[in-house]
Amino acid sequence: MSLNEHELSEIRMLIEERTSIRFDESRERFFSTRVREHMVRKGHARGIDLLRAIKKTNFDFQELLESLLTQETSFFRYPGVFEAFEKRVLPELHIRKFWKNPRSLRIWSAGCSTGEEPYSIAITVSDAVSFSEAWNVEILATDIGRQALAIAERGVYSGRSIASVSEKQFSSHFQPAEGGQQVRSRLRKMVNFVQMNLSNSVYVGKMDVIFCMNVLIYFSEERRQELVQHFYSVLEPGGYLFLGHSESISKMPVKFQAIVLNDCILYRKPTAEEVQKAELVTEGRA
Repeated sequence: MSLNEHELSEIRMLIEERTSIRFDESRERFFSTRVREHMVRKGHARGIDLLRAIKKTNFDFQELLESLLTQETSFFRYPGVFEAFEKRVLPELHIRKFWKNPRSLRIWSAGCSTGEEPYSIAITVSDAVSFSEAWNVEILATDIGRQALAIAERGVYSGRSIASVSEKQFSSHFQPAEGGQQVRSRLRKMVNFVQMNLSNSVYVGKMDVIFCMNVLIYFSEERRQELVQHFYSVLEPGGYLFLGHSESISKMPVKFQAIVLNDCILYRKPTAEEVQKAELVTEGRA
């Protein structure tokens, strides 16, 4: 197989140009290995052949991109995050929205991959919120990968993907299916899967909670700031943002409140009253 540094660099630049996704020096080995594996699967002997293919058709480009982005994931992958969601975020939202008509809860799983995260969110909401069937729960699950979304919509999982699902959760929310366990239709109806490139800001309506786990790492610092600012504007006052453990927005010019719960950091958008109080305190100190 022939694949040189110049060809790798051209592939990398093409991906960034079309999607704003960057594979920097820290992922150089990973990037090179995944590209070579993709070439073997597609029967390309030379890097130039792969370049021609991904420039010629969007299908070939999409296939390569998905092979680079699809990571192994699982239900309740970050237990601390889902514990904070269940015990801190949902009770707070429940109190604030209980008397509203209709009682709605809107959650965005941004970068949902093959669907384990949004279904974990749906299970948590179903189990933790009293009379959850009386709420209008809408979970928007977006990802750039068509193949990943096709798996997510089918909702059939097996092996390590469902290793953290409890027996009680299995009996309540899954049913046996060909190839594994399928998420029950009641839960699947709560989740709306949509193909979306996060670098292109699309209005999705107001959200109560946003999960964007280990996605910011693929963007430049400038794009990260734009995306976090977009999340801030989309969130309802009092809404929450969950990020991956290695992702921080502490140096970004957004007014999130950082809340530390065990090994999890939650980012909360303050209400108008809280912002006003903070400004009054600042003025008083001055």
